Amino acid sequence: MTKYQNEIISYYNQFDEHNRLSSGYGQLEKIRTERILDRYLPKPPAVVLDVGGGTGVYALALAKREYEVHLIDLSPAHIEKAKSMSKTQPEQPLASISIGNAKNIEMENNSADAALFFGPLYHLTKKSDRIKALQEAHRVLRPNGLLFASAISKFSSLIDGILGEYIKDRDFVRIVERDLKDGQHRNPKYKPHYFTTSFFHHPEELRSELETGGFNVRSVLAIEGPMWITNDFDEYWKDKKLRKHILSFAEKIENEPTILGASEHIMAIGQK
Repeated sequence: MTKYQNEIISYYNQFDEHNRLSSGYGQLEKIRTERILDRYLPKPPAVVLDVGGGTGVYALALAKREYEVHLIDLSPAHIEKAKSMSKTQPEQPLASISIGNAKNIEMENNSADAALFFGPLYHLTKKSDRIKALQEAHRVLRPNGLLFASAISKFSSLIDGILGEYIKDRDFVRIVERDLKDGQHRNPKYKPHYFTTSFFHHPEELRSELETGGFNVRSVLAIEGPMWITNDFDEYWKDKKLRKHILSFAEKIENEPTILGASEHIMAIGQK
């Protein structure tokens, strides 16, 4: 295991990834991601491979809808949590749960209808590694199978730094400067809120990498759009009318090129 892999695992051992999507603008990320999946996924029962699927937040929900879901993650702690959560839905459990990585997927060729990459592309810092992972996804997918690949926008730390006033910290300023220069996100003094070793994409880089991996890119979408840019997100989200507006506007502008970089996360949908 590489130094960076150890850093990533250490970060997630300390960070509550399982509950991240149930508070703050993580709630927007979750619902928007689920709605995009609803729009594009084949109907169940289809085979879905969730690579870097963490504790199984998306995988478990899809299993409840009678998809055959196979979860792979690098973190042993995530795998144990996913196994525990799968047992809470014994009639719709995950089909398999295993430690693994995106560059070497232990599934046969042409065996999945869809693959979810909701983490691997920003935790593989070398372009060659990201392309290898995308080629692996291409290999395991059936003809016309779909890849849903999420990335973090290279502009997200700048926006987050202004919102959270982290930009007052000289260490954070250095992080942002490198993010903007080459997308390589590093947190050398390991301040927990500043995330871990990652690569942050420009939207066009994400499209290009999927194409290099062999995919026809159907869409590149803003997951949150600019709707996450508020310090009072929880207050907005509690108001059902405002929540409806947030979700509606996020969908209306999801493929507007001038908006993509302002979204914390972007998603490319590729077809084999």
